[in-house]
Amino acid sequence: MSPVIADLCDRAVFAAGPPHDLFRRFREEAPVAFLPEPDGPGFWGVFRHADVVEVSRHPQAFNSAPVVFIQDPEDPTVTQELLINQDPPRHTKLRKLVNRGFTPRQIAALEPHVRAIVVDLLDRAAERGRFDLVHDVAVELPLQVIAELVGVPAEERHQVFSWTERMMSNDDDDQEAAQADAHAAVSEMFAYADSLVATRVDSSGDDLLSVLLRADVDGEALTPFEVDVFFMLLMNAGSETTRNLITGGTLALFEHPDQRARLVADPALLPTAIEEMLRWVTPVVHFRRTATADCEIAGQRIAAGDKVVMWYSSANRDEAQFPDADRFDVGRTPNDHVAFGAGGPHFCLGASLARLEARILFEELLTRLPTLTQAGDAVHLRSNFINGITSLPVSV
Repeated sequence: MSPVIADLCDRAVFAAGPPHDLFRRFREEAPVAFLPEPDGPGFWGVFRHADVVEVSRHPQAFNSAPVVFIQDPEDPTVTQELLINQDPPRHTKLRKLVNRGFTPRQIAALEPHVRAIVVDLLDRAAERGRFDLVHDVAVELPLQVIAELVGVPAEERHQVFSWTERMMSNDDDDQEAAQADAHAAVSEMFAYADSLVATRVDSSGDDLLSVLLRADVDGEALTPFEVDVFFMLLMNAGSETTRNLITGGTLALFEHPDQRARLVADPALLPTAIEEMLRWVTPVVHFRRTATADCEIAGQRIAAGDKVVMWYSSANRDEAQFPDADRFDVGRTPNDHVAFGAGGPHFCLGASLARLEARILFEELLTRLPTLTQAGDAVHLRSNFINGITSLPVSV
């Protein structure tokens, strides 16, 4: 049998979404494999569910610093300050600053507001008869919710969203130009965050930006730069990944009409259906860690300083963990997917919020638009980091 050879840094490999057939071969033949990267030393790819969980739950052995992306940035000034790129104890202290905005009680209190947004979006979209699920619904819902939490005025939210798009979802063949545009977007967003901070004279509000301005870490307030970086992370993570869960989940229902009919007939299945959508879609394809000392993963020797990349999309289709893993099953239980991470300190801060948004969206979608059908091909984002769909035409 020939060895598995693939360049998982090549966006073309992900042109139609995650390459599940390729991931299956890795799990079977090379579950911990050394892979090339452009202009870099290469990295260890980890493809099985059990091994991804093992790496995730030992942050002392596998650091998030310097970055959770495969390639090291040329200028780490911004990226090293991101919460996702830090390790305990500083990560723990910073995360506590915003935890209060994502408690179960706080999230539950959002339900009436989130439902009002969903109903308005669906009603306006349905009036047109034909619309794009991504642009008209999936983008708008998480954008409006996270912007409300952070404290971005309604009339300025689409401008903030345009910056997140330029940073996160570039699909340009000219990657040098795309990176330059992404850096410009970061600068523009930071300038905006500074202007927003200037309106918080006494920082007494309940929004997350005010919480950050009142924050105390080891007796010191966050610097303006640290506030800017936090603002950027919240807006990016809060709007980008949930939209892909919504779009990918809807596409899964289109492609599996028997499961859609089953869900309509038994709405009590919706919570398990959301978990299956998370497993099936896996909005974040991978995250990287860096080995802090010589170690082993599944019998493979890893040297201190080596890059270790957890492929969540592969782990979530691991036959050893999920019976009949390539079947979309809205009643699947148990469902120990790793779409939000696999435990440990970096488990997704916004998991409860994403579940709430998705549950309400599908409750209303399935009842208000029962005749919704796909009206054109889904256009996938060419990315090995975000499993995204840039366009999904639908009609009522």
